Amino acid sequence: MQVFYWLVLLIAIAIAIFAIQNSSASPIVIKFLFWQYETSLIYTLLGSVGVGILITLFFWIPRAIRSSFQMRELKRRIGTLETVNREKPPL
Repeated sequence: MQVFYWLVLLIAIAIAIFAIQNSSASPIVIKFLFWQYETSLIYTLLGSVGVGILITLFFWIPRAIRSSFQMRELKRRIGTLETVNREKPPL
C-alpha cells in the first residue's frame, strides 16, 4: 500500500511540473457542440486530471463500501463458527 502512495505522489509531482512548464503556453479553445470556451492549458490539464480522479472515486467508493460490508459479515460468521466449534464436545 505504501508503494501506491509513493506512486500517487510521483504522478502528482509530474503533473505539477508539466503544468508549470506549460504555463506560458497560449490560450486554447475548448469546443463541444455549440459551446466554446477559451482557457489556459494549465487549467485544462488540471481540470482533466481532477475529473479523472472524480470518475475513479465514483466507481471505487461503492465497491469499497460493498467490500466493507462483506468483510464485516464474514468476520461475524467466523466468530459464530468459532463459538459453535468451542461448544462442540471432542470426539
